[in-house]
Amino acid sequence: MTPLARLIAARLRTAGAMRLDEYMQLCMLHPEHGYYATRDPFGAGGDFITAPEISQMFGEMIGLALAQAWLDQGSPAPFTLAEIGPGRGTLMADLLRAIRNVPGMVAAAEITLIEASPHLRAVQREKLGPVRHLDQAADLPEQPLFLVANEFFDALPIRQFQRVEAGWAERIIALDPEGALTLGLAAPQPGEPAPLGELREVCPAAAPITAEIAGRIARQGGAAIFLDYGNWRGRGDSFQALRRHQPEDPLAHPGEADLTAHVDFEPIARAAETAGARASRMQPQGDWLLSLGIAARAARLEAAGDAGARAALHRLTDAAEMGHLFKVMALWAPDAPPPPGFQP
Repeated sequence: MTPLARLIAARLRTAGAMRLDEYMQLCMLHPEHGYYATRDPFGAGGDFITAPEISQMFGEMIGLALAQAWLDQGSPAPFTLAEIGPGRGTLMADLLRAIRNVPGMVAAAEITLIEASPHLRAVQREKLGPVRHLDQAADLPEQPLFLVANEFFDALPIRQFQRVEAGWAERIIALDPEGALTLGLAAPQPGEPAPLGELREVCPAAAPITAEIAGRIARQGGAAIFLDYGNWRGRGDSFQALRRHQPEDPLAHPGEADLTAHVDFEPIARAAETAGARASRMQPQGDWLLSLGIAARAARLEAAGDAGARAALHRLTDAAEMGHLFKVMALWAPDAPPPPGFQP
């Protein structure tokens, strides 16, 4: 057992079962043994590689899209340029490089990173220099907001419910007879009809976080771009773990593996519109990046001697790679045009 698994097992022996979202929260953010509190999980030496680590082109395309949205809204100054879940700070660094040629934009930007991990905050400061760190989206200032979230929503804790004979039973973490962590079911509650065995996932934090972001955009102006793997009105079990670039049982190494679930974009869009912002249609990441001209950028990089540009383009946009698995959607101010590449 990992150190965190021992702590969870001890809690289960005294307090009974634990909800799945509680388990995920402990695994990711426990102050001593949590995944993000103790390591840098990104890159070849970590557990997974995100799009910004594949190529600078990813952050550049996002930066140029946000720059056009800023220009379309009259170049407000000052404004908050934010990333939520910024990893190593690679995406923000590439984004900033892309917008430096936009007159006045960098000078007007108040760079803000929403990051819960003290370890990753230190990594981000090392890459970006002094930046403003916030604990949560609710702490964002009331001013124009231009924000990106890449692979953020997939890491938010989820709850799962399974249809059984007597209704809907929540999946929980419990102990098996040998004392190991296992999945079980709580007592069922009445609910809408569905086929026996159907499993649904709910992410309690996604809508409130979206509402905080969208509310500021609706009131003050701005735009947000969300990129993540998932779908519209997703169904089924997508709870998963990744460790050393390989999938594994999410209960096998608590605190030492990345835990995620596929994002359901429908409630995110609904929460944004309820808060007063406009929300785009969800679309494949690859289609969006290609519409922004990433292929031409890859050709220029290749001509300048970047031998990996073509392979990076393929990985980011091809349907068999990240191009269709990852989706993208945008939010924007109600009286403004959508950011480039998006439609209502």
